[in-house]
Amino acid sequence: MELIKVGEKTYYIKNATNIGVYKIDENNVYLIDSGNDKDAGKKILKIMDSQGWNVKGIISTHSNADHIGGNKLIQDRTGCPVYAYGMEKCFTEYPIMEPSFLFSGFPFKDLKNKFLLAKETIVTDINQNLPEGLEYFSLKGHFFDMIGVKTDDDVYFLADSLVSEETIRKYHLFFIYDIREYLKTLDFLSTLNGKLFIASHCEATNNILSIININRDKVIEICNTICFLCENEITFEDLLQKVFDTYSLSMNVNQYVLIGSTIRSYLSYLHEEGRVSFEFKGNKMYWKRNI
Repeated sequence: MELIKVGEKTYYIKNATNIGVYKIDENNVYLIDSGNDKDAGKKILKIMDSQGWNVKGIISTHSNADHIGGNKLIQDRTGCPVYAYGMEKCFTEYPIMEPSFLFSGFPFKDLKNKFLLAKETIVTDINQNLPEGLEYFSLKGHFFDMIGVKTDDDVYFLADSLVSEETIRKYHLFFIYDIREYLKTLDFLSTLNGKLFIASHCEATNNILSIININRDKVIEICNTICFLCENEITFEDLLQKVFDTYSLSMNVNQYVLIGSTIRSYLSYLHEEGRVSFEFKGNKMYWKRNI
């Protein structure tokens, strides 16, 4: 982890999941997310101690485990509040909801890993609770009520609203809960003017237009790929296999639930757009492209 200063009061810790740091005075800071596990929490606190800073609060952009994994350790050691918005507050308080939602049932033990299941934390509603100099805004699509955070240094923390070009070229598919809202968020991001933009899994940049277009183009491509694979009626499981084969991906338990949930979200979007329909035959659900 590396602490990087990007404004008078704004820093970020460069990490697999980038972590925002905002100084409210000489000795106290707010964090934006906390990494993926207790080890990330320990490393964050070590950096804070080296600067002589106290953690006064954690703002969780959303409740995915790689963003809230350090919450419990940091909260236990500092007593700081954790702030979250809307449904993200519920998932952060009761993280078992994430693997349960992804699997659509009680999660078996293999799904209870640090990538899908964080530790429970006490959560405070973010409304009216942020210090002066910070504001949040909606970034729906990737997850239920994900938010971004802007500092008064004109730095935008964009959570998982954008995926890096390298990740897209390598994996093609990335987790999205609501395709329509995700596309709306991309449109919203294209209107922002800021000094610096820091998405959680991208390099910091002062221009996000090209990566917005790359994300949008890939979503449109996946829509077209799914429609093509639904040329003949197909079950969800067979469709999921064909998507993985098309992009030369390898299945494991995490990918099964994450990408499986994402493909269902694409099917919902395409169905509402009138591009695919479903039918039950022999107690099986089949999807088919509309002519």
